[in-house]
Amino acid sequence: MLVFKKQVKYYIGGHLIMIRFVLQFSVSITLLLFSTAFAWFEGSAILDNPWEWRYSTPFTQLLYGVVNNPSDISQLDYFVYASKFQPTFPIIMILSSLYLLILIGCNILKQEKNWLAYYLTFLGGGLFLFSYFTSNSPTVGGHILFSIFIISGLLCVSAALIIYFQILNRIKVNKVTN
Repeated sequence: MLVFKKQVKYYIGGHLIMIRFVLQFSVSITLLLFSTAFAWFEGSAILDNPWEWRYSTPFTQLLYGVVNNPSDISQLDYFVYASKFQPTFPIIMILSSLYLLILIGCNILKQEKNWLAYYLTFLGGGLFLFSYFTSNSPTVGGHILFSIFIISGLLCVSAALIIYFQILNRIKVNKVTN
């Protein structure tokens, strides 16, 4: 009978963990969708500012060359413009995306701690790369994004190191006890 109670507890606990994951996933995906919509709306102001087209349309210039008309501007450039001049919703987008990536990665790799450490290291490296791309921005939004990318990258790499050294410590303890 005691074994049965432990199995029921684990079974209920498993559902509780899944409910927590679904709730966190739902909240973060909703936040991501709303912040994306608001950032896209705020970034559409670039259509009214032709003097900014040269500096705030990297995707359009990469794909099509020089921007001559508002209809030439790529939708992705709306997010660049919003990030530079009204960074609130792009910041929420970035943080909710990062939270989603970490949440999904931790859920998938919870059994394989080595892979979780590698995943967080890779994610931190990507964030450092994004911080490099935003490091020379003359706008306030660019400076804020640079700080967010650097801090998030440091936190991801730090978490990866902590997980990795916990694994090494367990291996050493197991060798000593055997």
